[in-house]
Amino acid sequence: MPDNTTFVTKFPQTKFNVISLFSGAMGLDLGLECTGRFEIIACVEKEKVFCDTIRLNQEKGRLSKDLKIFEGDIRNISPQEILDAVGLRPGEVDLIAGGPPCQSFSTAGKRGTVQDPRGTLLWEYLRFIKEIQPRFFLMENVRGLMSAALRHRPIAERPENGGAPLEDDEQPGSVVRLFAEDLKKINGHSYCFDCFEVNAVNYGAPQIRERVLFIGNRYNTLVNFPDPTHGSRQANYGQSKLPGPEDQELKPWKTLRDAIGYLKEEDPVILDFSPRKKYYLSKVPEGSNWRSLPIEDQKESMGKAWYAKGGRSGWWRRLSYDLPCPTLLTMPNHASMALCHPQDVRTLTLREYARIQEFPDDWELVGTVAQQYAQVGNAVPVRLGKVAGEVIVSYLEKLKVRDWQPYPARSENFKITYIQSHVRTRQWYKKGETIVWEDGKQNGGAKYSQPKTKRKNRSMS
Repeated sequence: MPDNTTFVTKFPQTKFNVISLFSGAMGLDLGLECTGRFEIIACVEKEKVFCDTIRLNQEKGRLSKDLKIFEGDIRNISPQEILDAVGLRPGEVDLIAGGPPCQSFSTAGKRGTVQDPRGTLLWEYLRFIKEIQPRFFLMENVRGLMSAALRHRPIAERPENGGAPLEDDEQPGSVVRLFAEDLKKINGHSYCFDCFEVNAVNYGAPQIRERVLFIGNRYNTLVNFPDPTHGSRQANYGQSKLPGPEDQELKPWKTLRDAIGYLKEEDPVILDFSPRKKYYLSKVPEGSNWRSLPIEDQKESMGKAWYAKGGRSGWWRRLSYDLPCPTLLTMPNHASMALCHPQDVRTLTLREYARIQEFPDDWELVGTVAQQYAQVGNAVPVRLGKVAGEVIVSYLEKLKVRDWQPYPARSENFKITYIQSHVRTRQWYKKGETIVWEDGKQNGGAKYSQPKTKRKNRSMS
């Protein structure tokens, strides 16, 4: 049976305070609190229904009764107002945490242009750092932020297609570089940060979810993030142990079965497929997708998408119990990004969604069915918040012993570390059947390929 209780920790009870921004359904915050070392003292969230979720769980005793909830657009909220409400002064907040919504940076859709970045939510996050002066900050975002440009140049007009050379603000990564430059200019407290490209599945979450984590501080602390603790059945490296001085054994990835295989629901909340979609999905075996349909069904159901060269793996997708879940979306019932149950012809239920994100089973959600799915689908996996929280706690403790004296200035204010964030579960199809690549023996010699890059550091230029 899966253990879906709160993560067990053995830390002492002294807690550090946290102000949460862009709180949503509080996945990141719950992860921080799972360490046993953080208390969320204030949160800022624009959407009323999300705030109603926070209030309900606070009323039920799942959040501190002293938590201050600020409902509204962050652009209209004063950091000083929050400090006054919690009785703290600038510099006394241990951690600011949150993920500014940055859909324009996602690689999943059409990228837009930032133009004036200082008016975006990313720079609102920076405004709160500047005025609250936290000891540390944790910012979570989509991996596309790392390559986002301040000004988008259409592909057809780029140098490789005969266009003029890119301007500085058109260069990939110019958004993060400007953010870093502005961060250094904060009066009295020049912040540094370390950025980590990670995947939640590599740390025990039952879901493939690639994110970037920015961990910043005002003490010149060089932060490191732990190596993966989980991998494929071949340890995702083609060998049984994680390379390194400790030769650490990797645990197997958590699978969809671990998360929901034993879940029983009497009256599930579900945003289901239409009868037409169910007709096609009923023909797809567990773990497969449109490739298992007859050609005539493929063409009829997919339209122009059938002729595309890539980006079709989500069409008529039925999940596999034997693999981690793909990244959860805000809605599970799109034909082109289907999240169909492995055995039943239906979407994942809301409770299954919450299990995959590792929300506590007693966590309640408010709003329409679609709004509840969106809250869970948009959340940071609780597991990832816990791992990041444990990292930050270790550095806070060291600085506390030093009486908060900064370390000598770093040679590099900003470091980016890739930690095998790109994860792909391998499958292949034979006569309409889906086969998961595991041991390389009974599957005709098919193997997981050894990743080319496991951990790589680079400086921000």
